[in-house]
Amino acid sequence: MKKILITFGTRPLAMRIAKKLGADFEILYASSEEIPELLLKSGNYAPIPKGLLPTFAHEVLKLSLDQQIDYVLPLGGFELEALSEAKVLFEEYQISVLVPDKDLLDTIPIMENPPADLSYILLSKGKNLFDSATYEKSLDGLFVASDSGEDLALICVSK
Repeated sequence: MKKILITFGTRPLAMRIAKKLGADFEILYASSEEIPELLLKSGNYAPIPKGLLPTFAHEVLKLSLDQQIDYVLPLGGFELEALSEAKVLFEEYQISVLVPDKDLLDTIPIMENPPADLSYILLSKGKNLFDSATYEKSLDGLFVASDSGEDLALICVSK
């Protein structure tokens, strides 16, 4: 079974994503926010540094290697750029970071704290991990489609 690391794992958005992935993925949560002791003891949660710190990407990589993670889904707004810049490093270890490439990141609109009733699309190289549908654009990340279905907005919890 594939393993995915979801950051900001104590937030409702992370729980909604995990619920959609639960049957097909083993899920590990990480957060730079305070994690209750009960959750830490469960073994499914791990602390990570804040996304703005220079060591952030390396700490997430170390955790991913220790836990044999296949995918990393950053949900924090400040984590997107750091992990986008480090995608090649993660790929050397066969870990897919689900965030658009650095050159595309600035061109994609970002929706912070999306409503729960939206239909999310989780792409890895253009393949939706929720339903295996393939998109024309070979993107990575958690998105929501526009009403027309032609445009995508990247989703994060806060910036």
